[in-house]
Amino acid sequence: MQLGERTLTTRKSTFTTLRSAWKVQKSLYFKYRYAYVLVMPGVLYFLLFKLAPMWGLLLAFKDYSPFAGFWHSEWAGLKYFKEFFASDYFYLMFRNTTVISLMNLVFYFPAPILLALLINEVRLEKFKRLNQTIIYMPHFLSWVVIAGMTFFMLSSDVGLVNKIVVNMGGKPIAFLSNPDLFWWVLLLQNTWKEIGWGTILFLAAMSQIDPTHYEAATIDGATRMQKIWRVTVPSIMPTIIVLFILRLGHMMDVGFEQVLLMTNPFVRDVAEVFDTYSYNQGINQGNFSIAVTVGIFKSIVGLIMVLIADRAVKKMGHSGIY
Repeated sequence: MQLGERTLTTRKSTFTTLRSAWKVQKSLYFKYRYAYVLVMPGVLYFLLFKLAPMWGLLLAFKDYSPFAGFWHSEWAGLKYFKEFFASDYFYLMFRNTTVISLMNLVFYFPAPILLALLINEVRLEKFKRLNQTIIYMPHFLSWVVIAGMTFFMLSSDVGLVNKIVVNMGGKPIAFLSNPDLFWWVLLLQNTWKEIGWGTILFLAAMSQIDPTHYEAATIDGATRMQKIWRVTVPSIMPTIIVLFILRLGHMMDVGFEQVLLMTNPFVRDVAEVFDTYSYNQGINQGNFSIAVTVGIFKSIVGLIMVLIADRAVKKMGHSGIY
């Protein structure tokens, strides 16, 4: 009897605790109901467009046929992964994608930081706002417009730059058809288009720096450059590290639209990347299994890069992303 009474008492106590916890949770839900409503569109977006399509990854392991359907297509295992790695284009695509990504990482990634430091040093507020507005504008242009502007500026026959070169007595330069210049053209396009937009997070981080740090540096006799190097840069270093790690996660993404629009037969060998290969295989040739295989490979490489970078950053004494 005593054992039965103890069991009953324990169950009642557990039920009472759960009911109390539910009441507290319910009150919190009601208290922050508007915050949940605000978050709901973002949650639905990720559920519908990020999580729900994950079932499509199975296409990489099936001999997919539109006539048989997704579920009735035959299982292929690692067949398409073997074909992808054994392809004659794999090394070429890997080289082009890696080089373009490294160029963006080395030259483009520091550019918004330097620009943000320069903007932060502007003391005339109206001039500062005007500059920010101007440098943000290219971000909102589509890559179709950017490609047209590039052709207008760098084309061998009608390009403005080559007309200036010819008028100065030089010979036209094949900016758009020279394989040696193709990667640099992509880098300049990307930098011009996104450098202003990339300064937003860094400027936001700079706005949170305690002004007393600058006052203390002034009292110690620090110059303007020393304040930037000793106060501003260390204060925004966590933001730089997080964005750098996240950028490594996109090492295999080099801008599909940009590369596709700038590709021509003369630069095919340096323009073929994983994104364009996936597009040609999936959309143009209907080989969806290979296209999904390429996407999985890119995601795995990005995940490995993020994990390695995060661990390296933590060993150097900084905070990672998780």
